[in-house]
Amino acid sequence: MALITISHVTMAFDGVAAIQDVDLIVDKGDYLVVLGENGSGKSTLMRTMLGLLKPQQGRVIYGEGLTRRSIGYLPQQSQAQRAFPAGVEEVVLSGCTGRLGLKPFPGRRERELAREKLRMLDIEHLAKKSYRTLSGGQQQRVLLARALAATDALMILDEPITGLDPDASAELYGLLKKLNSDYGVAIVMVSHDLGGALKDAKRVLVMDRGVDFLGTPEEYLAEVKGIGRGA
Repeated sequence: MALITISHVTMAFDGVAAIQDVDLIVDKGDYLVVLGENGSGKSTLMRTMLGLLKPQQGRVIYGEGLTRRSIGYLPQQSQAQRAFPAGVEEVVLSGCTGRLGLKPFPGRRERELAREKLRMLDIEHLAKKSYRTLSGGQQQRVLLARALAATDALMILDEPITGLDPDASAELYGLLKKLNSDYGVAIVMVSHDLGGALKDAKRVLVMDRGVDFLGTPEEYLAEVKGIGRGA
């Protein structure tokens, strides 16, 4: 069942195509890794899926009760964001914004949800800690919990292991696998880390302004090896 259907979407900036005639369906429980060179359209596609950009041509259709406000998003962190002076619980609670409706502030229900997501990722003991005092791996767990506070269905991640050491990266991939396999959260992840990212993926999308490849990790790796032998 489709969570997001992207149909013939084209986006251009200053007359230059960023993505062109892209068709893509993200299903419930999917685990899609998006690859491509810089400038290949990965970020534009991701921002279009999040509803931050409106297609100039084509359509983005949300299904299964999904809205752009109910997609969990884990962006790349800047150094300034890593030093953000807030408590862990407050960071996770900020992910509930799309659930508030007409309420101006989060209430007990949202705080219970934030605690539930902290427990899910085994970091409830960090709830009262300052975010900026945490390790890189702990910060990524907190941001995952924040993204989960927004969604039970779909999470979009932009280079989530940037700045993490190998142990923290492996831990993060393990968490994503658990969220996908045990909780049914669909994952769309932009990555340059082939070895780690493809291990648990169900599908691979290679962008080159359009869809250059879409298939299983096994099919992708077989194609890459075939290209290498023919070079």
